[in-house]
Amino acid sequence: MQEQNNTIHVPTVAELLEKGEAPDILFWVGCAGSYDQRAQRITQSLCKILHHVNIKYAILGTEEGCTGDPAKRAGNEFLYQMQAMMNIETLNNYGIKKIVTACPHCFNIIKNEYPELGGKYEIIHHSQLIQSLIDEGKLRPSDGHSFKGKRITYHDSCYLGRANDIYEAPRKALEVLDADLVEMKSCRSNGLCCGAGGAQMFKEPEKGTKDINIQRTEEIINSKADIVASACPFCMTMLQDGIKVKEKEQSIQILDIAEITAKANNL
Repeated sequence: MQEQNNTIHVPTVAELLEKGEAPDILFWVGCAGSYDQRAQRITQSLCKILHHVNIKYAILGTEEGCTGDPAKRAGNEFLYQMQAMMNIETLNNYGIKKIVTACPHCFNIIKNEYPELGGKYEIIHHSQLIQSLIDEGKLRPSDGHSFKGKRITYHDSCYLGRANDIYEAPRKALEVLDADLVEMKSCRSNGLCCGAGGAQMFKEPEKGTKDINIQRTEEIINSKADIVASACPFCMTMLQDGIKVKEKEQSIQILDIAEITAKANNL
């Protein structure tokens, strides 16, 4: 990997293959991390972290397709299997064994549903990777970083928490910050959905008295947190929308675990 003018070159698996090399880990970027402007900043932060700790990684680039999660959750099994099989063929052709992703939706479907279609990989969520790098001493917040003393709350992603029992990794990544960590009323296994899961991200909500993301935003406000730590690009979008509706954009910041880690480490 080369770094010029503070720009990190992120290689594709195909590029490494041309040089007779292979990545130690594949970074599965996902649709949000690739195309959503806000989520692209999460992607950039994770690349900075991977580069900083000298992990040999690569992405698929244009060879990466949607995992098929939205199609499956919306009930289109045929489209899901078509998308999944294309990805599995690509991954298997490259001999990919280990994957990291910043999207719990990608993480969940590759981990739990790709195996029955022939896609068996070791996949970890980026919060797990960050926690392990902190434990190994490879990531250490700089003195006087901007999160010290800040009141921070963590929002549990459904696909990370209840679906895969990952509660501690994101919290441990925050514990090293010397910040004031607080929990919302609904947290961990009783966490409240942001309202985007199950393909709900791509449709209007059913009629009711209150949107889920607004209810979650009210819990955020009640926690009196300065910063909401997220670990999912879908959650990020829904929470930001809620913060805008409540006109709290000036007082509450929503950041991904990777963004917080990268900034705290001056990356």
